[in-house]
Amino acid sequence: MSPSPKTFHLNAFLMGVGHHEAAWRHPRTEERRVLDVKHFQELGRIAERGKLDSVFFADGLAVGPRIQRNTLAVFEPVTLLSAIAAATEHIGLIATASTTYNEPFNLARKFASLDHISGGRAGWNIVTSGSVDEAYNFGYDAIPEHARRYERATEFVDVALQLWDSWESSAVVLDPEAGVFADPDKVHTIDYDSDRFRVRGPLNSPRGPQGRPLLVQAGSSESGKEFAARYAEAVFTAQRTLEEGQRFYRDLKSRLPKYGRGADELKVLPGLVPYIADTPAEALALEQEFTDLISPDYALRQLSTQLGIDLTDHPLDAPLPPLPVESEIEGNKSRFTLVKELATQEQLTVRQLIGKLGGGRGHRSFAGTPEQIADELQTWFEADAADGFNIMPPYLPGGLTDFVDRVVPILQERGLFRTEYTADTLRGHYGLAPVESRFAAGAAISA
Repeated sequence: MSPSPKTFHLNAFLMGVGHHEAAWRHPRTEERRVLDVKHFQELGRIAERGKLDSVFFADGLAVGPRIQRNTLAVFEPVTLLSAIAAATEHIGLIATASTTYNEPFNLARKFASLDHISGGRAGWNIVTSGSVDEAYNFGYDAIPEHARRYERATEFVDVALQLWDSWESSAVVLDPEAGVFADPDKVHTIDYDSDRFRVRGPLNSPRGPQGRPLLVQAGSSESGKEFAARYAEAVFTAQRTLEEGQRFYRDLKSRLPKYGRGADELKVLPGLVPYIADTPAEALALEQEFTDLISPDYALRQLSTQLGIDLTDHPLDAPLPPLPVESEIEGNKSRFTLVKELATQEQLTVRQLIGKLGGGRGHRSFAGTPEQIADELQTWFEADAADGFNIMPPYLPGGLTDFVDRVVPILQERGLFRTEYTADTLRGHYGLAPVESRFAAGAAISA
């Protein structure tokens, strides 16, 4: 394919020793590294070697039914990213944190601290949490209603934004002769008072190098897309076909003017699970190796969680039972619909469905040569289905190494991706300026 006049963004979505649910069982991985912080620091350095924009860690607030066969996360991600920050210099650092089971002050302080520790590389993936096991850990008998979760999320983010704004950029004086640490006229209370939150402020952490972290969102329901259009600066999404990607991209971008935002202020990054080898046949064989290691009992529990029905005793070689409509789901609505449509459109048995979901839980998998992977990314980018990509290596560190060392150089040769970092902050990597406090003279209020 010919060079492109525009470039895209690349995020590495990292999980344990790989995204595939059986990655820890495969001989290409070392299962014990899931407990080793040095493993994750190495991943950060690999991603930085490839000049990627960022690395991202998802999170869940419960063990759930998966513990015999696998676990979603071992480390709390903001803590883990602080360790990666110390081992890297440029790579952006994005962590998931829930608005349902946190409070704005504590969370705003965590991300402000990460931004200082990393020199301006912090990003927050905003989630509302949709599993019943998480609800049980915070005193709920059921998942809080979907609409209420997004109402809380909207208010939560507004409070966090005000807390990050409570210190102006020039508030810290550090004048030992005069004995002045900070100018109190540039440190502000926010005096937020509602039925959900009462927060006086100011935040007890000065304004970070970026002004505020990069805001990321991953929900694709109607509520999620509207929330993203209002707040998000990057969106991680699961789209399985080019046409689906184009529809989502157009839909999300069309919502931005309502909030006074331009198309370049939000980057859409579909997920891709790449299986990379020297030939197409070898890549497909590699993918099959992982599929063959899936534990059906684990996969059925995962599928049950995604769909909100108990499938643990359902026959593997039968189709799914009748499923409810999305409006009846209080968990992750968009992922429910994606899985339901995948099973229906391709007329899959449960066994076939869990095989397709094993690598990326609904994200698109692609097996091919480095050139084929690059072609696929370029096609989506130039067809306005993506501003970049959320790369989800099926196994680690080798899957990330192959992408960085074999695919990224092709993208660079085609003019699709940077050859050197040109910014010092995560916001800069995504083409966004630092944000000034709304309290600063002449500053525009930024949502």
